Amino acid sequence: MSKSKIFIPCDDANHVCDKTQYKEASLLEMIKLNIHLLYCRACRKYTKNNTKLTKAIKSSEVECLDKRNKESMRLDFEKALKELTD
Repeated sequence: MSKSKIFIPCDDANHVCDKTQYKEASLLEMIKLNIHLLYCRACRKYTKNNTKLTKAIKSSEVECLDKRNKESMRLDFEKALKELTD
């Protein structure tokens, strides 16, 4: 392999880091990312922060609204907005 195929720029490393977060990165991409992280402090920090964010989201106990409730809220909002503008 040539040097250019192993070493990736920071933009690509951050993209692979994001893909890794969602388990979408290939093995080769993860190898390239880990090589990049050996020499790039900024991307190591980005990866560390990304990992913290992933863990925080997974451990959160946030409950999302279902579609019916979201639609009801949207309609209520539109009705209130219309009343204010009329």
